Amino acid sequence: MAIGWLLGSLLVSLLLVQMAIGYAHRRGMLDQPGQRRSHTLPTPRGGGIGIVLTMLVCIPGTWLSVRPEWSFGVIVALTASLALVALSGWWDDHHALPVLPRLGAQLLACGIFSIAMLASNQSWWWLPLLVLAGTWSINLHNFMDGIDGLLAQQTIFVTAGMALLAWSVDLPGLALAAATLTMASVGFWIYNRPPARIFMGDVGSGSVGLLLFAYTAMLWSREHALLWPCAVLSSAFVVDASLTLLIRIWHGRRWYSAHREHLYQWLTRCHGTHAWTDAVYMGWNILVAAPLAWLARSHLHMALPITMGTYLVAAVMWLLLKRRCLRRHLPKGRHVVA
Repeated sequence: MAIGWLLGSLLVSLLLVQMAIGYAHRRGMLDQPGQRRSHTLPTPRGGGIGIVLTMLVCIPGTWLSVRPEWSFGVIVALTASLALVALSGWWDDHHALPVLPRLGAQLLACGIFSIAMLASNQSWWWLPLLVLAGTWSINLHNFMDGIDGLLAQQTIFVTAGMALLAWSVDLPGLALAAATLTMASVGFWIYNRPPARIFMGDVGSGSVGLLLFAYTAMLWSREHALLWPCAVLSSAFVVDASLTLLIRIWHGRRWYSAHREHLYQWLTRCHGTHAWTDAVYMGWNILVAAPLAWLARSHLHMALPITMGTYLVAAVMWLLLKRRCLRRHLPKGRHVVA
């Protein structure tokens, strides 16, 4: 049964993404090259709808197929939240949606899921923090969706790790739901790997951000210390997005406006290929994040220090690589500021 769900999610995603390419061309949903973009050819967007529609079926389906771990209300709330975030993203992919309505939809979606989950056995004091964390995850993954294949490969890596974490604490429903997201993302990655035939779009990046937050929160609700290995798995994206945002705010720039100041964007400009940058991020994931996440899981009493060490090393690497790229692009004599 599990193999059936995994194969089904892969095949359905492949089919839907292929259909999305034709739809985007017919509707003129093309991202044009520009100063603040990292691609050089007009490329369709909105391919993340394939992941979304697949997961709208897989989320309730997988949990109903195995021993239920959360109430039916939690599953309904997660499905409704995913639909709400995807709808606002789909609208934005067709016609630019103002910031406030988009942010309102994200806050509402995170609130719906968080209330349903906390109603089981958690303190209501966690509600504001969960809503903020979910909203940040949605926007974080939207910020990091700027070059071919990067967000898709990160989703594959993180959800595969989450599936193993869920299985290790006897949560087969969550493990299967995370694994179906892995396979749906593989289906999208096949069309999104460099050179991309279609981009994920806001419909996909926001939805992936919501699901990664939700799965992390579910693991946390069963064993609080599992938050730390999940954080380690996501360290590459969290550090890049967070430090870039903080530095833009520090220098008085409009942090919410489009830009090309993330490390992954600088690496792409320095080395000329999206594939090389993807390899750098996957190298961190495989060589650093995966072993340290396993270490944090197997030594839960040391999970917080391990996570803090991971983020410290990631921040130092981010700074060194950013400064190296800046030196290569700025004229001699100019001061380098990350």
